[in-house]
Amino acid sequence: MKLKQKIAASMCAAALLAGGLSGCRQSDRVSANLSKEADNFNVTRRLVAINTRTDKPLLEVVGNFAISNNSSNELVVTVEIENGIYRKHYIYLNAWVTYTVEDVSGAFVDKYHYEVNFLPEMIVPFTITAND
Repeated sequence: MKLKQKIAASMCAAALLAGGLSGCRQSDRVSANLSKEADNFNVTRRLVAINTRTDKPLLEVVGNFAISNNSSNELVVTVEIENGIYRKHYIYLNAWVTYTVEDVSGAFVDKYHYEVNFLPEMIVPFTITAND
């Protein structure tokens, strides 16, 4: 694909993305912003894993952490502690284990705020020339 076609395709994709996001509800934008803040360790939350057969809690994590699921049916809890040190905890999810996450501190999110981050190592220099 020629460079001009790549640039045009990128611009079209950006326009479609911007158009798609403009139709979102306010609650969708706020929810996405809250999730992003929590994943960036800016929201204090409480996670409780519960044995549903015995109704007993298995563990509780309180703090600033990010959660995700992996392909091994595990809940991955990444916790940030002091001085940029991180720890991972795994909770195996099965028919008898469930979990709940509570937002303890909340977060201020501006529905009109956005951020563009350029990663210099990902930008490939190029030259545009005219063939007249």
